[in-house]
Amino acid sequence: MTAILICDSRGRVREAVSRAMSAVPGVDHVDCVAEAEGLLAKYSRRRADLVLVGLERAAPSGVEAVRRLVKADFRANILVFGAANDPVVVANAIIGGARGYLRWNTSWPEVVSALADTLNSIAVPVPRQPSSIGVQLTSRELQVLTGMSQGKRNGEIGRELHLAEDTVKTHAQRLFRKLGAQDRAQAVAHGFRRGVLL
Repeated sequence: MTAILICDSRGRVREAVSRAMSAVPGVDHVDCVAEAEGLLAKYSRRRADLVLVGLERAAPSGVEAVRRLVKADFRANILVFGAANDPVVVANAIIGGARGYLRWNTSWPEVVSALADTLNSIAVPVPRQPSSIGVQLTSRELQVLTGMSQGKRNGEIGRELHLAEDTVKTHAQRLFRKLGAQDRAQAVAHGFRRGVLL
């Protein structure tokens, strides 16, 4: 059976995520905390199989919670959610030790299904791989991904690289396919985990 611990400063978000997690097959315990101090205290009393940490745009609390928990227990299985339009925040959480990023702009049944799959696949930590293994980005694709990791829009990336915005979008779509990402945040997260971004 699986224990899940949710950390998010927003009460409504905690309640909604808790309800969704309780619907995942195999989950028998769901607990919630509002901030990093509570997360560390709860986790030390009962080691959760999976920790979900909410990220808020322009708020460092979620990233800080990830870093502090990983420092306390490097084995912690942490997924972050939210901040879908802020790839820098997501990337910082991945750098801090989160194992992945969940999107919440899909239907609840899809979220529950995805989480059930995740619970089955996180038993063994996946080491960060060098860029030479598994994915090869062109120099342009890497430049575009680097721009994304810095929170730049396609137009800004295009101006820096002297490319049309449509050309940047084309490079972005190609690197999404290569990384198996659905959006900018996932692409940046995969980039850091695979060692493509440093």
